[in-house]
Amino acid sequence: MNFERSVIEGGWIIKNTRHKDNRGWFSEWFKKSTFESELGISFNPLQLNISHSLQGVIRGIHYSIAEKGQAKFVTVMSGEVDDYIIDIRPGSPTFGKWQRVRLSSKDGESVLLGSNLAHAFQCVSVEATVCYAVTAEFDSEMEKGINPFDPTLNIAWNDVSENLMSSKDIAAPFLEEQIVQDLLPRF
Repeated sequence: MNFERSVIEGGWIIKNTRHKDNRGWFSEWFKKSTFESELGISFNPLQLNISHSLQGVIRGIHYSIAEKGQAKFVTVMSGEVDDYIIDIRPGSPTFGKWQRVRLSSKDGESVLLGSNLAHAFQCVSVEATVCYAVTAEFDSEMEKGINPFDPTLNIAWNDVSENLMSSKDIAAPFLEEQIVQDLLPRF
């Protein structure tokens, strides 16, 4: 595994080595000891999620305000998505910034987001299946969202087809409202 720091502090892009032969390929997708030795953090997944999306689907912007937050390790199992690491931590040097990372089942890259970062992705292939391991179980009281079309964040979504979103994401407040209500994670 090769770990590359995101431009957003607390995020990493992980490039896995694939061992190929006439049967296909094999890769170590996650190895706790490697994460600990390379990143100096302990990533302990407590819940695994899988989503299947059609082209244009936007999922997010989601984050947790739980005391320990919710770190995420994201991989595409089939298809291709643009994954977004978003810094919504007031006081952070990269507050309000985001980084887009193209994740594809063809190359096997993954993204690791620290516990206080926000996350979103958009399906750019005809369909995609995304798997993500998280360090805290879903808690509806602690799970928060920001409207994907927030003017302050001004995320550049792909114009691949109609943008499909959940009613929850469409109704999510803008960043400024979350600031006023003190509903953002701490830096």
